[in-house]
Amino acid sequence: MLSSYGDAQSGSKIWYDLVNPSQADFAEAQSATGLKLPDREKLSEIETSSRVSERGGVLYLSMPFVTNANSIDEPPSPIGFVLSEKVLITTRFSELRAFNACKAGFLEGKQMTSSAEAFASLTGEMIDVISDLLEQIGSELDTLSRQIFPSMKSRRGRPKLKSNAALRSILIEVGNTGERLSNIRASILGLQRIVPLPFAKERPWVSASVVSDLKTSQADLLSLADFETQLYGKVQFLLDAVLGFITTKQNDIFQVLTVVSVAGIPPTLIASIYGMNFKDMPELNWSWGYPYALALIVLSTIIPLLWFKWRGWF
Repeated sequence: MLSSYGDAQSGSKIWYDLVNPSQADFAEAQSATGLKLPDREKLSEIETSSRVSERGGVLYLSMPFVTNANSIDEPPSPIGFVLSEKVLITTRFSELRAFNACKAGFLEGKQMTSSAEAFASLTGEMIDVISDLLEQIGSELDTLSRQIFPSMKSRRGRPKLKSNAALRSILIEVGNTGERLSNIRASILGLQRIVPLPFAKERPWVSASVVSDLKTSQADLLSLADFETQLYGKVQFLLDAVLGFITTKQNDIFQVLTVVSVAGIPPTLIASIYGMNFKDMPELNWSWGYPYALALIVLSTIIPLLWFKWRGWF
């Protein structure tokens, strides 16, 4: 689908937006602007020379942008920008909140008189979307952190550890959050690559106000990159913490099995001795022999358990 937006005063078109374009849409946009447009395969290439280039004074830019930060099933979608003195042409393959906000500005009569101004407004909206997504993920990580490190304690004063099933569920959530952060990081890196280009060298058609807006966006991207790095570090910390708790619970199980095994050796030994039934065993004909053997078995079980308890092994 091809949509176009222009200067409300002059009526000239300054932004052409292609969403899931057909060959007919490409042909119409190229006919209206006289510019050649890259297809999806070209926009998806990852080398810098393909994502950032200039031919005949026209900037050809591309980057991935996160489409749905709440799901890891939807990878970042490629976006293409063709920026010239007269028009901005964008090519995308999914609905994006930033583009809808920018289009709403045109429909509401927001004054944008140049392609560079439309580019600055669009990238600014994209940065706002990324900022909101990072804030959302930061809040989710805080919630997960409170789940992993509970403040409530048991009657013995020890933290109440979650079950292995709950920890595995949290582990999946933290891992998914890390994957979503990776998608957002790709968008931040893409914007950091394309935002400075319109003012990287002297361009008469890029006004001082647009340069100022783009420099502000560049500074915002630096702060967002730092915040994303901090969140990614927290994801790694929470992953390590959850794995540590799972390992601790597994060690507790093995500790219980070890204590039970060791505590069961002395009574087993005593029962084995008195179960041999040799003819000359002194206790064989003793009327108190059976209670005596039972008492030895009970004591040989209790004493190791008390010793383990005193050592704090359980």
